[in-house]
Amino acid sequence: MPLGQQLRSLFCFKVNNGASDPPASYCTTCASINIKRILRDGLLKENAISLGFLLDIIKKGDHCVLCRLISTLIRRRWRLDNHPNIDLQGIECSLTAFSCGTLDPELEERKQSHRLYIYPSTRPSEVSSAMEAWADLSLNIQLMEEDAHKVSRKRDLHGRRMKDVVDVGMIKRWINLCESEHGDECESIWWRAKDEGLPGFVRMVDVVQMALVSASPNCRYVALSYVWGGPGDAYWTTKANATARGSPDGLDNSVLPATIIDSIRLVQQLGERYLWIDALCIIQDSLEDKVDQIHIMDLIYSRATFTICAAGGDSARAGLPGLTAGSRTCQQHIEIIHGLHLALPLPSVAQSVAQSTWNTRGWTFQELVLSRRRVIFTKDEVYFECMKDVWCEDVIAESPTVRFSGTPMRTLRTGMFLRASYSSQSMEIRNYANNIKQYTQRHLTQESDIIAAMTALTNALARTSGATDKDPNTSYRFGMWITNLDYSLLWHPKLSVACYPRRMVTDLEHSHWPTWTWAGWKGAVNYNQETQLIGMLFPDTHSSPDESLVPTWYMVTDDGEVVQLDVRKLSSVKIISDDIPPPSYIAPVGYASDADVGFSPPAGTLIFRTRCARFQVRRLCDVEQSGDKPEVYAVFQIFPVDPGFSKCVGSIALPSSISSLAGLEFIVLSRCSGSPGIHDEEFLGKHYYGCMLHVMAVQQAHDPRIRERVGVGVILEAAWLKSGLEVEESVVLLA
Repeated sequence: MPLGQQLRSLFCFKVNNGASDPPASYCTTCASINIKRILRDGLLKENAISLGFLLDIIKKGDHCVLCRLISTLIRRRWRLDNHPNIDLQGIECSLTAFSCGTLDPELEERKQSHRLYIYPSTRPSEVSSAMEAWADLSLNIQLMEEDAHKVSRKRDLHGRRMKDVVDVGMIKRWINLCESEHGDECESIWWRAKDEGLPGFVRMVDVVQMALVSASPNCRYVALSYVWGGPGDAYWTTKANATARGSPDGLDNSVLPATIIDSIRLVQQLGERYLWIDALCIIQDSLEDKVDQIHIMDLIYSRATFTICAAGGDSARAGLPGLTAGSRTCQQHIEIIHGLHLALPLPSVAQSVAQSTWNTRGWTFQELVLSRRRVIFTKDEVYFECMKDVWCEDVIAESPTVRFSGTPMRTLRTGMFLRASYSSQSMEIRNYANNIKQYTQRHLTQESDIIAAMTALTNALARTSGATDKDPNTSYRFGMWITNLDYSLLWHPKLSVACYPRRMVTDLEHSHWPTWTWAGWKGAVNYNQETQLIGMLFPDTHSSPDESLVPTWYMVTDDGEVVQLDVRKLSSVKIISDDIPPPSYIAPVGYASDADVGFSPPAGTLIFRTRCARFQVRRLCDVEQSGDKPEVYAVFQIFPVDPGFSKCVGSIALPSSISSLAGLEFIVLSRCSGSPGIHDEEFLGKHYYGCMLHVMAVQQAHDPRIRERVGVGVILEAAWLKSGLEVEESVVLLA
């Protein structure tokens, strides 16, 4: 019988949910374990108890209750049902117990609570790669609250029994606890003035009158984040029905989808009155109203008392799991072991959300990161997140003191990608890069929404940065951070993504987004990936630019005007070894202007002076990527065109369709650093700080006067100069 079938048959044992307590039986190993003492005193890893081989534990699961619990834990956490042919041979498991903290500041160290942990001797590669997506590799088992006294502990940080219907009163307590105890950390909106109210054109759903009403500037309200799952003409607010919906009972429940109906019901049960829902509060067939609302989305979601995140389904018809009877099935697995009720914790909020359709949608990303408080409905349970804490249904963890807790709830959050008042430029850039990385992994029904769906995010990012220009209309263009253009140009396609076609738009002003912005391409992108791309050649190279080598940047506006961009200049001082001046690339000193162009380039074209040269590229590995999806991007080495110069001088990620030995045009962008030993110092000279150049490979567009981005990489400055490529600067038009 194949291993996959063996696993499925071995895992087909009965699961006890605690409803009945049949006599427990144990294998010899598990019978000798003193669970009560371990949960009371803990058990360090060096004193771990050997449980034997995993396959033996799985086999014993049909008659040993502890083996059954451990087997189910590993099957769920490792998702073995998704890997039927996985090899589990030779994996040994051991048992320990570590402190998961305390919520009581008066408790001594010895009174902290503990969880059981299962440690495998190794982990299959398929499991590791999947689990690292949400950064939780732990296999833990928790004691239920009703038995905490048996190990001389309080109920805090122990398991809580769930019901088929969520306790709305508990959600209300979560909200009240945050509002009353967390102070300014969960109240302030650092990218907006504290007294900034809602504009007069904002509407709310009055859940008492069931009508659309104008919001007062300081209105207390709840926001909804959900998956549309297709057009909703039947329930959208339009010019035709907007007036009628302004009357009491003007909102007809019969046409509203389940998620909206449930959200209204939840707000009513929580004692709130106003709810903001985009499909109802924005006039969907009014372009003017849409534009107005899109540009204040950061204000709408950040000012909301909390946001309901409907992450339990794939459309607006799915509803909120657990709000009504029959809308979810409780997934708690509880076993009675040595007189104690032990349970498998449900997935952390990050894990549960990571598996949702809601987490894949482009519009929901900014709704997630801009909300101060979030009540998240998933298929597993309901979670609460604020800027300071995380709570959920299956663990008792609520505390005004926010004491130390090692539970997965606090260590694994859905991601707080927006931070306040970064004190350094490098941290600001990292903030931007992390947000773009997360956002571009998501999908849009309308590809032309790529910029609109992150307008609220760039509004907030512009105001959180230390740049003097905090106007998002000028500091961000096409999703790119213009203030730090030297850095924001250095994005790379994520190599594991299968497709990077051009992103076409449907408006009348553009036929496509510019190639130099990540928004011009479908698919996930990354920053700080350059080190990975060139790791096989230059393992310690830093990807952040150290010095600007383009003197002035210009852009063509939508109305055809050429304007100078406000780009922050980077200036570095080289560290010279042994007082020997290193070779020096000389940046252009002139500037580009509309007079240098002589024609009207398309809107979004970057115009700048730099130096250009041709190099040859060779694919680093000609072996095709395994699997069903072909490799779209690959790592290429860069070589001089001169056949007498055979040494690799750089590396770049390029479309795999480019043939080896192809000659490409390169333009210089900025200077970056590298560590000693990254090149042949005998041939190219000693290492020095700033010894590498960020370069972009470009190609001719349909109009031969215009260039398009092909890829970004690095070249050794000494190699550029040694190859005799110090040509006159050129005006580059990059569209």
